[in-house]
Amino acid sequence: MQLYNALAIITVLAALFGYINYRWLRLPDIIGVMLISLVASLAIFCIGLIQPGIFQKATSFIRSIDFYTVLIKIMLSFLLFAGAIHVDARGLRKERASILTFSTISVLVSTALVGGLLYLLCRALHQPVSFVSCLLFGALISPTDPIAVLGILKKAGIPASLEIKISGESLFNDGIGIVVFLCLYQVAEAGIGHLSASDVIVLFLRQAGGGLLLGAALGYAGFLLLRTIDYYQVEVMITLAIVMGGYLLADKLNVSGPLAMVVAGIITGNKTRVTAMSAISRDYIDKFWSLVDNLLNAILFLLIGLEMLVIPFQPTLFWLGLSTIPIVLVSRYLSVSIPIGLLKYNTCFEKNAIGILTWGGLRGGLSVALALSVPVEMSGNLFVVITYLVVLFSIIVQGLTIGKFARKVSVNKP
Repeated sequence: MQLYNALAIITVLAALFGYINYRWLRLPDIIGVMLISLVASLAIFCIGLIQPGIFQKATSFIRSIDFYTVLIKIMLSFLLFAGAIHVDARGLRKERASILTFSTISVLVSTALVGGLLYLLCRALHQPVSFVSCLLFGALISPTDPIAVLGILKKAGIPASLEIKISGESLFNDGIGIVVFLCLYQVAEAGIGHLSASDVIVLFLRQAGGGLLLGAALGYAGFLLLRTIDYYQVEVMITLAIVMGGYLLADKLNVSGPLAMVVAGIITGNKTRVTAMSAISRDYIDKFWSLVDNLLNAILFLLIGLEMLVIPFQPTLFWLGLSTIPIVLVSRYLSVSIPIGLLKYNTCFEKNAIGILTWGGLRGGLSVALALSVPVEMSGNLFVVITYLVVLFSIIVQGLTIGKFARKVSVNKP
């Protein structure tokens, strides 16, 4: 009953904030919902100065929600599948070199740069944080969520090729980022001397490669089932089974569930949707997963805003978080520039693509969830604060200005 109550309250708030945003603010959906939830959090804090009981009940409710479990174990599978099912596979194949590079090399470069620069900053500020822990922070903050601003960029008139690069990167780098985070987490937990480089490589290949293979198996199993029927009620349930059963299987096999969902979604949205479904079934599948995507994104960004009530802000950590924002931006710029420099001889890139990819690379709920999973002895409290500040800046400042920025730099010319 307690779980149902929490779900009911969150859904009601998401619907209410979504209505307020659409009726009066007219901001991009998820940004508007998060801003309203931030204002609500500040209002609860102010009311708590007069009525402490209200503040205590609100914070107790937020703490009762395991953000890491809700996002990583439940919502992420639906969000990635819903995003992947609407991606054009032909566009992915055409831009595969760029997408593969951005979702692997860029994540690794960003992890190393953010970790190294944060380590130097912490030493300068006399914060006792180990180098491995700083790399762990680099891994959790490197995955981007450009899907959040893709609608804004479309209105700005970005080329279709850049759009597919952004959407493809956002789908795959979540899975790769989690794999890198898990590898570094095991290194930090066991100690640098207790895990060899070969152990880390094997773990990475098992997680990433196993996830890709499982996703392909799930996608083609769904195709074989769906092509034998034409009954949209059952077809929708089969796609749900792919997500829920597939993610559970990935967890049991100890492979990357996020990567499995991306691959299964791409196969379902292209091969299965085009060749194994009637027009009516395609329409219901599209509408169902669009609704799931919108609902879960609204809930996710609502929770991000409400998490402010329980973030342990301290003056030193606050300034450290603000100082980390330019570190993350510079690292993102370099992690995009280096691959583009390597690929530009045989791949066409749009004018000012580096600027768009840098400023449009938002950080979202995944980073917050991973930060909350870091234990205190690995500087977990510090990472939660600075991650939250980076995410707030990313969504509010970058998210609200990326459209004007894209129009200003005129990305339409190659």
